[in-house]
Amino acid sequence: MSIDRALRLAAEADLDLVEVAPNSKPPVAKIMDYGKFKYEAAQKAKEARRNQANTVLKEVRFRLKIDTHDYETKTKRAIGFLSQGDKVKAMIQFRGREQSRPELGVRLLQKFSEDIAEFGTVESNPRIDGRNMVMVIAPLRNKSDAKAEQNARRAEEKAHRRAERSGTDSTAAPESPDEAAASDSETASE
Repeated sequence: MSIDRALRLAAEADLDLVEVAPNSKPPVAKIMDYGKFKYEAAQKAKEARRNQANTVLKEVRFRLKIDTHDYETKTKRAIGFLSQGDKVKAMIQFRGREQSRPELGVRLLQKFSEDIAEFGTVESNPRIDGRNMVMVIAPLRNKSDAKAEQNARRAEEKAHRRAERSGTDSTAAPESPDEAAASDSETASE
């Protein structure tokens, strides 16, 4: 189709002639509303940025002589981070003579990795970094999947709350003044 004819068709339809693929042979053009096209492209880009998920490295710190309850609390915290799709950096801080016993730190981190094995995998094995021993654990689910699941759960809860609210409002119809007076006199006579 000639350029003049395409321009005339676009003008008749009150639309724009937009070159879609200028490098192809022959060049490809489309008749469309260019303002609407730019707006929709911007909305798609905005939605993509909103749904983009950045994996964050969360840190859980231990001491070598950690009590069982403290250990369980730290483990639950790490499981929460992993279920949200974040990586976890497990760190043991050595103090004083504890530095001469790194095998105890390795044992503690191995126990930690076994306890959270169903939520994440060990990305880097325990290594000594100055006075600390560090291990990184990656989640089994990626951040975008966890975020999508969380958004779906929120939407479901919101719909459930709306249904409950609309259900209770419609069933509790207000009484007429005569019915209210009759029920009051009945309760008074009893």
